[in-house]
Amino acid sequence: MLHVRSIWNGAISFGLVSIPIKLVNATESHSISFRQIHTEDGGRIRYRKFCELEDREVTQGEIGKGYEDADGSIIPITDEDLSSLPIPTAKTIEIVAFVPADRIDPLQMDAAYYLQASGAPAAKPYTLLREALKRSNKVAIAKFALRGRERLGMLRVVGEAIAMHGLLWPDEVRAPEGLAPDTNVTVRDQELDLADALMDTLGEVDLEDLHDEYREAVEEVIAAKAAGEALPQAPEPASGGKVLDLMAALESSVRAARESRGEEAEHAEVKSLPQRKTTRAAPKQTGGKKSTSTAKKTAAKKTAAAKKSTAKSGQDTAKKSASKSTAKKTTAKKSASRKRSA
Repeated sequence: MLHVRSIWNGAISFGLVSIPIKLVNATESHSISFRQIHTEDGGRIRYRKFCELEDREVTQGEIGKGYEDADGSIIPITDEDLSSLPIPTAKTIEIVAFVPADRIDPLQMDAAYYLQASGAPAAKPYTLLREALKRSNKVAIAKFALRGRERLGMLRVVGEAIAMHGLLWPDEVRAPEGLAPDTNVTVRDQELDLADALMDTLGEVDLEDLHDEYREAVEEVIAAKAAGEALPQAPEPASGGKVLDLMAALESSVRAARESRGEEAEHAEVKSLPQRKTTRAAPKQTGGKKSTSTAKKTAAKKTAAAKKSTAKSGQDTAKKSASKSTAKKTTAKKSASRKRSA
């Protein structure tokens, strides 16, 4: 059971069904926080809160909230004022619709929460809603009020619990106008095929295997300074420069990705593909690897660009094989000539 302090108590309104719940944060931050200090002596820098009228520092218990009107006057607003708002979502997560999950734009996603059943009477209706969501393969869209404003939420099943993602209102998401390149760019089929091959080579990843390397590096620096040891050295930055040949860059990326996965070098070579016809004969099969198709086309026809990308070791091996073959032919001719002479 998750033992975390609830940040909000209320109920889920599911038609005429009311489900008492507690709202619990579903995420936590592991980032390292720093304090502001005086660089000369290491003293802490603190911010103090002063009342402008009395010109004195006030405690947290003396601080409330207020709205500044257009004329500069302050209208005090208390927690009681907000708790008695004339809206149904003040203490209720009101489900308004059920929609397919793909209808939700990820750009709208905000903070995530778990909804915990509050008490034994909530167990049955909570389970009912959870199982209904499972069977429908849909998510619930709801409205709720939290921290002084009404919000939009999405309820879905996570394990055996119901989670709620806060959603931004549609008018809070900016349109991406003017962000795409405004120049005419032509992407060739060969470039798309190499991009596909790179995507296939990189494959999928288990998100559990990913971790915050920046935080670990900061922790190493802190530990070294605390122990009076030398700080860890940063690795040499990769050599920069403009990428002038996109095809070469894609080929190198595929080779590097395959080599990093331990694949044999002979399979790491990516060659340019012959020009495709403008009309595609058939859609690509989803079950096979796109890189296999690329390899078949490459075997059919080698271009000059592919020859350039062939590894030097392969060229040397080819030359040696050719030399041995020539030597064998010469020996065979000499042997045949001697037999005729005899």
